[in-house]
Amino acid sequence: MNFSLSAIPDIKFGPHAFDDIAALAKPLCGNGKAAIVMDSFLANSGLGEKLASLLRMEGIAAEIFSDFAGEPKLSHVRKAGAAAKGKSLVIGVGGGSALDIAKIAACTAASGEDPMFYALAANPLPHNPLKKIMVPTTAGTGSETSATNIFAGPEGKKLWIWGAETKADLVILDPALTVSLPANMTAWCGIDAFIHAFEASTNRNANPAGKLFGHEGMRLIAANLVRAVTEPADLAARGNVLLGSCYGGVAIDNCGTAIAHNISHAMAGLAPIHHGHATALGFEVSLPWLVAADTDNLKEAASALGLRSAADIPPFVTRLMDDCDVIRSLPNAFATFSAVDLAREMRAAENQPMRRSTAREVTDADIDIFAAAIMKLNKGN
Repeated sequence: MNFSLSAIPDIKFGPHAFDDIAALAKPLCGNGKAAIVMDSFLANSGLGEKLASLLRMEGIAAEIFSDFAGEPKLSHVRKAGAAAKGKSLVIGVGGGSALDIAKIAACTAASGEDPMFYALAANPLPHNPLKKIMVPTTAGTGSETSATNIFAGPEGKKLWIWGAETKADLVILDPALTVSLPANMTAWCGIDAFIHAFEASTNRNANPAGKLFGHEGMRLIAANLVRAVTEPADLAARGNVLLGSCYGGVAIDNCGTAIAHNISHAMAGLAPIHHGHATALGFEVSLPWLVAADTDNLKEAASALGLRSAADIPPFVTRLMDDCDVIRSLPNAFATFSAVDLAREMRAAENQPMRRSTAREVTDADIDIFAAAIMKLNKGN
């Protein structure tokens, strides 16, 4: 097999590693001006001002952009790019949304182009993006190591900007920053990270390098997620899940995702839903169908989890979701939609790469079955 392993950013891991960020930022911030990208909740928590103060002590003037919440939208990315204009460093702090916005802003601020100029690889990214430091405060997306960045376009559909130019120059993994994450968010993000590691290890693009990170990511998350949910102050458990999420990000950066993400991206095209929650629902619905393929990659994934066969994976995942109290219902916003609507989104052009990479051929009939199973989770059905 021929394959390549894409570049992995410099990573600093450890409890309270965040406290060293200013000294680490100084050599990356050529003109002494930085943009901090974090959502309004984090900014209001005081973390933004703490970071700005640390940077000032190293002679770096920082502007905080926090005019967003929830999933990234085109307006958020445009405003972040404007805030980053004239800076030499962008620091993204938060969940995958904040990190994706920060990485895109570092490119558009350098080039002066609109984010839509780069959407769906319409044009090459600039070769001289601003320097980037990514600090995840959730253990889920793995965006800190990924070259893929997701945002909602002008019609509300998820679009992506992909390229090595969007990757971080430095990643800081500090489990202490994840302690305040609520239990349901910890569970949703952790399951999403597990699915990243699993899908990258088992889809058609899987390769030895991706599986190296994917298998270890699965092991770390499966062994520690329940404790991270139920004992939020356990930094060892939090750290292992955060590291597992990072490894999952490396794995999908090299091998991509599959059918569970096709379903979750399609769900987001209909109504607002947390990405990790949507992906967990899509994963549980499609997994029994997937493991029937019983490929070597699926067998290896089962072995990495200490299971006897691929057939043991679905009940293992269901137990993990049960132990993390993952709810199996959709937000009220889905009540006006049908399985036909969801199936249409699953067939949309932007979701086809995930469909094609799945270990089994995903037929239109399969899509209809998955869509029907998801929409049965609507409250009142």
